[in-house]
Amino acid sequence: MNTAVATRTSEINGLLAAYGLDGQGGGRALTTAEIGQWNPMTGTLWLHLDFSQDDTAEFLHGLPALSPVVAEALCLDETRPRVDLIADGLLIILRAVNTNPGAEPDDMVSIRIWLEPHRIITSRRRRLKSIQDLQQNLGQGTGPSDPGSFLLQLIDRIGFRTSQTVAELEDAIDALEEQFNTERQAIPRLRGDLSNLRRQCAVLRRHIAPQRDALERLSRETAPMLSDNLRLQLREEADKFRRYVEDLDLARERAMVAHEQLQAIIAEEQNQRMFLLSIVAAIFLPLSFVTGLLGMNVGGIPGSDNPLAFTLLLVGMVAVAVALFLFFRQRRWI
Repeated sequence: MNTAVATRTSEINGLLAAYGLDGQGGGRALTTAEIGQWNPMTGTLWLHLDFSQDDTAEFLHGLPALSPVVAEALCLDETRPRVDLIADGLLIILRAVNTNPGAEPDDMVSIRIWLEPHRIITSRRRRLKSIQDLQQNLGQGTGPSDPGSFLLQLIDRIGFRTSQTVAELEDAIDALEEQFNTERQAIPRLRGDLSNLRRQCAVLRRHIAPQRDALERLSRETAPMLSDNLRLQLREEADKFRRYVEDLDLARERAMVAHEQLQAIIAEEQNQRMFLLSIVAAIFLPLSFVTGLLGMNVGGIPGSDNPLAFTLLLVGMVAVAVALFLFFRQRRWI
């Protein structure tokens, strides 16, 4: 079994890797010269490209029997998930969760795929770990054997990482809900975390829903490289993405409920503070009235000549405050 190792060449900067599939799950890394000598009789060819490089478009347009329309589509910058049957080939554009270090999962990575009965061309701008999984599988002899199995394995790896991301979002929402009752002092941080989770759910859902539709259409295509069994498996993958969309909808609803719960907690705390301030104000209202009344600088203020007047006034004011407190307790207001 030959070991498949990614090939980078100084002649074609946009060529990230080239493999010749042996039809049994393994593959061999090809040189630029071997790519030029390839023909369908020698087996299945897989070319993996970085379309952001300047020479990638020229390289694609120079490939034999590759439609200029397909070459342009493989270099498009802004794309949506789609499936197009062109002659005897399939043009497929998918999106995957961004698992690169330091990246946000909802910053999706797109992959463009052209499938023919004996040739596979993929192009991307940013690194995609699902492609790295397929390269590793080729080296271990468990990779794709033909274009159809290549597509199925790639979709399976994209779906696997999507499911992981959705599960992580659900776990994060669970953790936030538990913190609502245990970390009241961290409410500003919890609000920010919850808003970020809601945004991620919304963005992922917006990107994954069109992919679900594209996979459902793919499972109905009758391209030469898609057997009946393969279409059945693709339908299962489409069902998985349908569940991912439903899980994201549920996660978003849970995030909204959690946000309402958090708002209720904040409102309850504010109401408690306002209620306490109201009780204090109610107790001190008659006392303020008395002090204001006796503080008027006019003649005839009672007790002005009595040395015990101030003490009696203080005792009376304390008695009034205690009476009001007991009244509020009796009415169960405090």
